[in-house]
Amino acid sequence: MTPSIRSATPWLFLMPALLLLSLSVLIPAVLALLMSFTRSGLDVSEPLTWVGLSNLRRLLADATFQRVLGTTVLYLVGVVPPIVAGSLALAILVNRRLPGIRLLRAAYYTPVLVSIVVAAIAFHWLYGENGLLNGLLVTWLGTDPIGFLTDPRLALASVMVVTFWKGIGYYMVIFLAGLQGIPTELYEAAALDGCRGWRVHLHVTLPLLRPYVVLVAVISAIAATKVFEEVFLMTQGGPAGSTRTLVYYVYDQAFRELDISYACTVGLALFLLVMVLTLLRFSVAQGSRFL
Repeated sequence: MTPSIRSATPWLFLMPALLLLSLSVLIPAVLALLMSFTRSGLDVSEPLTWVGLSNLRRLLADATFQRVLGTTVLYLVGVVPPIVAGSLALAILVNRRLPGIRLLRAAYYTPVLVSIVVAAIAFHWLYGENGLLNGLLVTWLGTDPIGFLTDPRLALASVMVVTFWKGIGYYMVIFLAGLQGIPTELYEAAALDGCRGWRVHLHVTLPLLRPYVVLVAVISAIAATKVFEEVFLMTQGGPAGSTRTLVYYVYDQAFRELDISYACTVGLALFLLVMVLTLLRFSVAQGSRFL
């Protein structure tokens, strides 16, 4: 086999995947970028009108976009720390040689396998005024039903719980892989020095899992930034827009307001935010080699 054919062989194997990726991701992304500088609706037969930076100026002056961006950041801040701490605690819990520990790991991982549609419907029933949670509160405490999804002060936190429940098992597996790579001799040496209980994890586990902690934080932050299904299925962005996130705002502008060009502009802002988090992810991956 000649060197030219040998060098072209990997590209031949990659061509089907690259073609599919181009048709489904790259080309639509480029078209969306171009449409953000135009004025267009759902009617593809209408000619595009070039408006330059008009949509961008509208975006910067859009009070709704600023509020939605704040809600997205609040969602990110409210979801990421509990997911990191909870999944790490679960990983430490199941990283033991006990009878039935594999069943326990599978049980904690099961929510990851549940469809988000099923999870959202189930939690919507739990949160309902006649749902299980309010039924228990009324029966045991004699309180009035709580509007978990109808109170603007509680709706966002209620949706966060679904994201936490759905993702904690996935990140637990990442931490579990890191824990099983820590030599047991280090824990034995710490025990000989009198370091026991939670102090072992503070002085041995956490320093060695630092790359995993940052990795999980960045990945979960990217996922939280792009949250849509939970909001769409449970609250439709309400009440009073308290759960409207960036992705839902893109959907709102595109398919309710029928303003495709402005939806592409909001999507561009979302892309920049995710790109920053993704670059942080790659920098963490590169830096973890030297930690």
